Amino acid sequence: MQLINGKQISQEIQQEIALEVKRMMELGLKQPHLAAVLVGNDGGSETYVASKIKACERVGFKSSLIRHPKTVSEKELLQTVYDLNHNNDIDGFIVQLPLPDHINEQKIIEALLPNKDIDGFHPINIGRMILNLPCFISATPFGIIQLLERYNIETTGKNCVVIGRSHIVGLPMSILLSKNNSSGNCTVTLCHSKTKNLKFHTSHADIIICALGIPEFLTADMVKEGVVIIDVGTTRVKSNETTSGYKLKGDVKFDEVASKCSYITPVPGGVGPMTIAALIHNTLLAAKKEIYP
Repeated sequence: MQLINGKQISQEIQQEIALEVKRMMELGLKQPHLAAVLVGNDGGSETYVASKIKACERVGFKSSLIRHPKTVSEKELLQTVYDLNHNNDIDGFIVQLPLPDHINEQKIIEALLPNKDIDGFHPINIGRMILNLPCFISATPFGIIQLLERYNIETTGKNCVVIGRSHIVGLPMSILLSKNNSSGNCTVTLCHSKTKNLKFHTSHADIIICALGIPEFLTADMVKEGVVIIDVGTTRVKSNETTSGYKLKGDVKFDEVASKCSYITPVPGGVGPMTIAALIHNTLLAAKKEIYP
């Protein structure tokens, strides 16, 4: 069994990007600029946005943080999106989710210009991904593909089960893994809450992407020897083992499943760190006009 070290791969990608930014600066090109919009002061969102700002500093990007109180109106937030869309100094930006209940998240996402949508959530970017056209791939799917590629995990001809059908992870992963390319060519089964006899599907899988959000859902009796498991889950559960009183748990019962795996991602330290690398990567593509010239 080999652990897939997402933290290490994320750092490698950021180092590669830092070198590219250095070359751009030496050529007198524009410094890439990422902006983040934060509504309210949710603890998880604050931490996530802060880590993005720090990553920008590490790779040599400019960064901007636009804050709004949780009482901000939808109209005001749409105006912020409009202003960022038309700010030529900003290459890409995110509106940190979740948003307050009185704001229509999909309306905000669709208001972003696709060429600045570095989260890859806009319908045009999703549509271009399906059509195998250049696009911004959302952070978690991008990160998973990078982990598979950089660990030289064979996907061609493999049976892959994706558990979970969210628009952010499950659905795009099922599309990416079935594409006709070196990191695809899987036979993909997309499972969800209505799937009957889930164990039948998982026990025949060579690769499992588990993205349910249910702690320790996947157990050893559900997988075969030599399986590759990518655990996307990060649920905060109460624990007496930590000073904070909480612990992050994945969707996989790691202690009993790991011994049957050829490769497995831990939680934390697996898929999570790759989200930052993905956003930085997409911002660089935006700055270089590689997706939308």
